[in-house]
Amino acid sequence: MTCHVPLRGGRFALPLALTLVTVLLAGCSEAADDPGKAENRDASASASAGSGGGTGAGPSPEDAFVPDPARLPKTRAEARDFIDRVIAGPDSFGPGVVKRSPYESDPATWPVLGEDCVWQQRKPAPSVLATLTRSFEVPAEAGKGPVRLAAVVTVHRTRQDATWEMAESIEESMRCPTQQLREGEQIGSMFAGALLGGEATQNTSEDSLTELGEYRSSELGGPHHYFWQQAQTLQFTVAVTGKGAKGRTEREIDELVVQAQGTMLARLESTVEKQS
Repeated sequence: MTCHVPLRGGRFALPLALTLVTVLLAGCSEAADDPGKAENRDASASASAGSGGGTGAGPSPEDAFVPDPARLPKTRAEARDFIDRVIAGPDSFGPGVVKRSPYESDPATWPVLGEDCVWQQRKPAPSVLATLTRSFEVPAEAGKGPVRLAAVVTVHRTRQDATWEMAESIEESMRCPTQQLREGEQIGSMFAGALLGGEATQNTSEDSLTELGEYRSSELGGPHHYFWQQAQTLQFTVAVTGKGAKGRTEREIDELVVQAQGTMLARLESTVEKQS
């Protein structure tokens, strides 16, 4: 299946559903959170980089920006400052979006998909300098349930570590076509796809992933629309999740996710771009 919705304008206004090489998520593969994988990460990533940059071919030349090495985070403190500059706030999604409680995740944890396809909070991988998740919602109104939203920014030590996270993300989708987010929340019937920089309309990052599926909740019922996007540029990954509810259209959810993702990518470039 290939889906395409025209851009709304601007370099960072991503398609509502990227032009995808779509994969039906089924079957199993090796666990993404195997502790032994850390030892293999650098070798695998270096080999990929030597053969053309691994999962990220990079944006087309006319769209590429030039980062300033001096502006790239090298310490945990610098990485936390970078996240504060880049991560979405309520206004990044557009009008009507508010903070949820708790608003920010514990910076000492990050989500990991276990072998049982249940998401858990664990200590960040050694490759991570800093990571943060923020939670939002569009409040319920007459005939419509609340839209649950989240934005994540992760700063890795190296670009190779960030590309490895992207590879693990697509592997997780294939390994677990149905996933438990937390008690009483589940996503399933997922489709996923990836576009490298310069492919189709994807000129906003080195690599971009999209998942579409169905969201079910003991509180909100379902199935409702589920939409997730993650992008990687340099040593950074940014992601946005949208979970629908009664009376909410797919397009409504997609637009919220796309708007926040585009805002974070624009901030990312502005934060590290070399000044002329």
